[in-house]
Amino acid sequence: MDRNLLLAAGAGYLSGSISFALLVARAKGVDLRAHGSGNPGATNAGRVLGRKYGVLVYLLDALKGALPAGVSLILGWPPSAAVLGAAGAFAGHLWPIWFGFRGGKGVATYSGAMLVLAPGALLAGAVAFLVVVLATRVVALGSLALGIVTPAALRLLDPTAATGERAPVFAFAAVGGALFFLTHRRNLARLLARRKEGA
Repeated sequence: MDRNLLLAAGAGYLSGSISFALLVARAKGVDLRAHGSGNPGATNAGRVLGRKYGVLVYLLDALKGALPAGVSLILGWPPSAAVLGAAGAFAGHLWPIWFGFRGGKGVATYSGAMLVLAPGALLAGAVAFLVVVLATRVVALGSLALGIVTPAALRLLDPTAATGERAPVFAFAAVGGALFFLTHRRNLARLLARRKEGA
């Protein structure tokens, strides 16, 4: 394998493993894992620390996904290096080596990566996220909509995305979006439990 591919993936993973939610909360004297949902992500940071801190964490987490992909492209490395850098950052956010492999849900990091790799598809996913959240007031459902619509939009915008030169981008978009169902499994379980209670 090309050394640049390994470097992109490794650097992406190590940088993705930085949990800005935990670091920002720690600077405020708060252990985020012991408050709110306990999730080290932007949504919980916003709930526990306040909206402005949630936005700050979201932007920093998005930057984790955007930087490895963007720097790889700026350096003239193969497009696959950009995808591997993004995938590494995404994996690092989900399973951070610095924080016991217990990370966030990956929505912001995925969004930052897709902003670089396929901005048009991300825009469609972001619209779906906003529509669902406004309709349901449930961020988790909006995140799932983002994960479904983004790869679907990529395929619609480029019918050859799954098999052509952009296949690695499509694979990242699809696999990353599918992983949202795993990272949001507790949210889904709670929603189903509430629905059964209300039935």
